[in-house]
Amino acid sequence: MNAHFQFQYPWLLGLLALLPVYAFLRGRAGKFSALRFSSTDLARAAGGAARGAMGRLLFFLRLLSVGLCLVALAGPRFAHDRTETEASGVDIMLVLDLSWSMMALDMGRPDERVSRMDIAQDVLADFIRRRPSDRIGLVVFSAVPYLASPLTLNHDWLIRNLQRLHVGMIRELGTAIGDATATAVKRLQALKGSKSRIIILLTDGDNNQGAMDPLPAAELSAALRCKLYTIGIGIEQPCMLPKFDPGTGRLLLDPAGRVTPTIALQPANYSVLGAMSRISFGKSYRAKNRRQLEGIYQEIDRLEKTEVKLRRYTTFTPLYQWPLVAALALLGMELLLANTRYRRVP
Repeated sequence: MNAHFQFQYPWLLGLLALLPVYAFLRGRAGKFSALRFSSTDLARAAGGAARGAMGRLLFFLRLLSVGLCLVALAGPRFAHDRTETEASGVDIMLVLDLSWSMMALDMGRPDERVSRMDIAQDVLADFIRRRPSDRIGLVVFSAVPYLASPLTLNHDWLIRNLQRLHVGMIRELGTAIGDATATAVKRLQALKGSKSRIIILLTDGDNNQGAMDPLPAAELSAALRCKLYTIGIGIEQPCMLPKFDPGTGRLLLDPAGRVTPTIALQPANYSVLGAMSRISFGKSYRAKNRRQLEGIYQEIDRLEKTEVKLRRYTTFTPLYQWPLVAALALLGMELLLANTRYRRVP
């Protein structure tokens, strides 16, 4: 909101220039006393005192009152410019793989110990911040899916929930891509008046658990007009799962401070992910490192635009009463002085 001072009828202020002209043409500030004196010296002294004390002051008060009335007529006011945003947002369900393989350290730089999960959390949080007008929800899954956050515009709360997650929170082992996708579809289906609905699935594995296969889940998504974007992360070759604590999601290092490898992990099933996105009119992506994953979410952000309409209007706070009150106060002072201290004798 922006506020500034203005006059509703500024052309009226031009009349103020007539006041000094009037004072000049009047030729004198006030009237002389009308008493007769036996000496012209006494009359001259009395007349000068009357002009100095009464005429100038009272005439100045009258001019100032008229000037303030003209300012009040010009309509002084504060203008408050307001802009309201009317956004037709996109409803987005984020589906995040929370299986043990997300602890792999293959997407970071060689000199850092950053898991796939750490990178995914950072990139998702940044994506959420860039979509302030969209309702966004979060489904996490391993062998079973869980709703981590319903669709909400409270993105600070959503990001806090995202940052609380860690690998090992879901005790059931496996990867249920189909069930997780179906869960996201059902959450979007429940919305009323939704104009655009999308699902962004991020996984590093292959479906091996759950009651629904990925392709039927994608068909369900297409039937309910939910566009599905799939993202497979991790290198495209087997890598080792490091030893970690499922209770905290922290790496467990050996006495020398080194990572302890446990079992070999297989890459994501990109053929299934590609088929899911094609069925549901979305797009499929691959990310081998943080930079690529950031680029994917930035592209999706560009593809799924939110329609934003700006409505601008101005409200006014009138201020004419203040110069008007001041003018009346000065006029009252003039009348009071003219009838008391500076009263003229006829």
